[in-house]
Amino acid sequence: MIALKTEAELEVVAENAQLLARILGELAAAVRPGVTTAELDRRAEERIRAAGAEPAFKGYHGYPAALCASVNDEIVHGIPSDRRLREGDIVSLDLGLKRGGYYADAALTVGVGRIAPEAERLLAVARGALREAIRAAKVGGYSSDLSHAIGTYVERHGFFVVREFVGHGIGRELHEDPQIPNFGEPGQGIVLREGMVLCPEPMVKGDDLPVRIRSDGWTAVTGSGSLAAHYEEMVVVTAEGPWVVTGWIGEAVCRRKT
Repeated sequence: MIALKTEAELEVVAENAQLLARILGELAAAVRPGVTTAELDRRAEERIRAAGAEPAFKGYHGYPAALCASVNDEIVHGIPSDRRLREGDIVSLDLGLKRGGYYADAALTVGVGRIAPEAERLLAVARGALREAIRAAKVGGYSSDLSHAIGTYVERHGFFVVREFVGHGIGRELHEDPQIPNFGEPGQGIVLREGMVLCPEPMVKGDDLPVRIRSDGWTAVTGSGSLAAHYEEMVVVTAEGPWVVTGWIGEAVCRRKT
């Protein structure tokens, strides 16, 4: 069942999304050689709680941290630890919060110092796939239009999408309908209506092997050890076009409501 948000609800959603974006920006700026992912997690939780919100992920199905920090071949759900980031690593930062009864959720991937050209290209393709998904979030379109936009863009640039995890709707629940896989044919799924809030989240990797889950029960890694990148925005479907309330990637190409 799809929950359409009222204007009043969207104001809360947007405020939460913008708070989350600011915190993610601070975390991204703190990424450098020698920093541990546990330090990033502590900073994230401190900032969330100081703003009167609560971490959305901590305790969710037993997840132990506020932040998902996935390094190099880790795709999603990497548990923060005392592992120190090294020059040339890439780290995906996935963060959520809840405030006033509504959730926010977003992700981005950051290079640690100077990274290899192929890693730069991977990140650029993942960002490009997200932009294409955002463009497809139009009234009267279909949820699978976002999936198709992601998959075709990634494949056209010589990379592969993760098929085991999906994007989603968001609101009073962290994960709401519709599901948004990173592949599929257009014109299928749920018809997009004004007031829907979507979280497309391309997960892009360098191999087409199945994803593996490490023994911690959470960390998803690529089958061959290839690098992976993950981006996620919150997008409101409006009559005027997509409203990117997090504003990380899509603000340069899509409408932002004022």
